[in-house]
Amino acid sequence: MSLDGKNVLVTGSSSGIGRAIALGCARAGADVAVTYRENGDGAEGTAREIRGLGRRAEVLRLDVSHGEEIDALAAALRERFGRVDAWINNAGADILTGAGGRLSRLEKLDRVLAVDLRGTILASWAAVEMMRERGGTIINVSWDHISLGMKGQNPILYSAAKGGIASFSKSLAREVAPAIRVNLLAPGFIETAFGEQADSDWHREVAERTPLGRWGRPDDLVGAAVFLASDASSFITGQMIMVNGGMVM
Repeated sequence: MSLDGKNVLVTGSSSGIGRAIALGCARAGADVAVTYRENGDGAEGTAREIRGLGRRAEVLRLDVSHGEEIDALAAALRERFGRVDAWINNAGADILTGAGGRLSRLEKLDRVLAVDLRGTILASWAAVEMMRERGGTIINVSWDHISLGMKGQNPILYSAAKGGIASFSKSLAREVAPAIRVNLLAPGFIETAFGEQADSDWHREVAERTPLGRWGRPDDLVGAAVFLASDASSFITGQMIMVNGGMVM
């Protein structure tokens, strides 16, 4: 699958899944805009690797929970790239590790709704405005367990946000077709900072419950992301691809 000649934006691409997707798009031939909220060094590292692949990379700071910053991002993209062919909304709130994990239930709810849900909606609207004339594709990141459910405080909060993203994206796909396609990536248990810090017994249990026998890695999302961003998926919209080793089917 080729992304030759395409410009791709990946929000939250300073580390983890976003970084893997940004690098994967560059390997497929795209020039890439990298965004970060706090991890500027990580974003610059992602950009250096993209440039090392012979592709163009631009680094932009973005807090998706602030509408004015999304407006500023869109203006910067128009200035630096002229257009965006694929806009990937990966940025999400960390309510599992570090300071985020110590927030109260209400604080976690406010953060995940502001960043994951509201941020995805606002960014998707900005993408639509950029793509009205030339078309393009929007890829929003949801979660595989929204279709199954999962007990626990944090899963319940993520279900509210990521389920909202899925519903919004399907409605948006109908609204903006045929010029713009909107699809969803739904990761399962992926070895990001959360997986690395997980209790060893629970970590092993997740792997044992997964039909493919392991946790996912950020690179496991790349193939699906590049496919959805490419012309190979030109007759696909309003769909969700679960990348989870078969945990949810």
